[in-house]
Amino acid sequence: MNVCIVSDSHDRADALARAVRKAKAEGAQAVIHCGDVIGAQTLKAALLLGLPLHVIHGNNVGDPMMLHALARASAGLLHYHGPDARLELGGRRIFVVHYPDYGYAMACTGDWDLVCCGHSHRFETRSVANVRGGTTWLVNPGTVAGLAAPGTWVLGDLAAMRFECRSLEAEHSTFV
Repeated sequence: MNVCIVSDSHDRADALARAVRKAKAEGAQAVIHCGDVIGAQTLKAALLLGLPLHVIHGNNVGDPMMLHALARASAGLLHYHGPDARLELGGRRIFVVHYPDYGYAMACTGDWDLVCCGHSHRFETRSVANVRGGTTWLVNPGTVAGLAAPGTWVLGDLAAMRFECRSLEAEHSTFV
C-alpha cells in the first residue's frame, strides 16, 4: 500500500491538494496529515480527490469543531483523530503525532512500524533503534505549504517500507 504523508499545510489548501493529486496519480491509497491544518476548509479540495485522509491537529489547532463536522459530512473519507493517531494501514502499525521529539520517543518503544511527525518544516526519515531490539521508521515530510522551507511531502510504500521525499517546487525526489 502506498500512502501520501504530509504535514504543516497551514491553510494552504492549494499546496495540499496538489500533493494529494500527485500522490494519487502515483498510486497512493490514503493520506496521513501530521498536523497544523488550521482551518477545516484547507482539507476540502484534497477530499474531493477521494482518498481517505487521516488528520491530527498539531500545535496550530484551528477549529476542531469544524474538523469534526467536516469529518461527519465526508462520507467516511476524513478521519480526524485529535492530537495523535494510531492507525493500521497496509498491515503496518502507524503512530502519527505532530512533534518530532514525541515521534522519536514513540519510535523507540517498538510498538510501531512507522511513526510520522511534522512541526519542524524539514524533511527527515530515519530508522530508529527501539527497545525491542528492532527498528522503527520515523518520517517527517516537512511542510507541504512551503513555509520557511521548500514545499515537500512523502510518498511511502508500506510494503517495502520505502519513503520518497517529493518537492512541490520541482519535480525531483530523494529516496530513502
